[in-house]
Amino acid sequence: MLNQTSDHTGLELGLARLKRLAPEGYALGLHIRFASAHIMVQTYRPDWIELYTNRGYMMCDPLVSWGFAVVGTSRWSELDHPDPHNVIGQAAEFGLRFGVAISHGPTNSRTIGGFARNDREFTDEEIEKIRETVVLLHEESTPPESLTAAQRHALRLVASGHRYAEAAALLGVSESALKARLKAARERLYARTTAEAIQRAQEYKLL
Repeated sequence: MLNQTSDHTGLELGLARLKRLAPEGYALGLHIRFASAHIMVQTYRPDWIELYTNRGYMMCDPLVSWGFAVVGTSRWSELDHPDPHNVIGQAAEFGLRFGVAISHGPTNSRTIGGFARNDREFTDEEIEKIRETVVLLHEESTPPESLTAAQRHALRLVASGHRYAEAAALLGVSESALKARLKAARERLYARTTAEAIQRAQEYKLL
C-alpha cells in the first residue's frame, strides 16, 4: 500500500504504482474544480491524447460524465452513460481496449481517473488496488487552505508585474530569498511555474 507523506514523494510513488497497474496508461484529474484539475496526469499514447484533446472529447466522454455523477468504480464495459461520439470505441483503436473508471471525493473537488490495458478486463483485485491508490493520491494532493504571509506577498508582487529584483527590494529581502519563497509556494500549490502558482492561488482565493 502507498504510504502517505508530507511532501511530493507520496504523489510520485502513487503515480508510479498506477503506471504499473495500468499497462496501457491512464488519465487522472485530481481535485477537479470549476472544470479544471488541480493536478492532471496523462500517460496514454500521445496520438490518442492529441486526438482526444483536439476533438474536445472531455465534454462528451462518458467516463467523465459518469465520474461527476457517481463515486466509486466501474469497468468501461459496464458504463451506462451515453457515448454519442463513441469515445470508448475510438480509444480501443489506440490500444485502450479494456479499462476501469474511478471517481472519488466531493462534487466540488472531485478526482476522476481512467485506467487502461489492451489484453483483458481488470480483475476485482486490480481495481481495488487502483481505487486505494487514487484515494490516497486525492488526499495527498488536497489543495492548501492557506499560504504563508511571505509566500503570498512574493506571489502578489510578481503577479502585479514586478521583476524579481524589484519585488525583493520592496520586501527588503535578497533576490535569492524571494526565489526561495516563490519555490516554496510552487511546491505547496503543486505548480510547475510561478505563473501557474499565481493562477492557482487566485483560483483558491489564497491571494
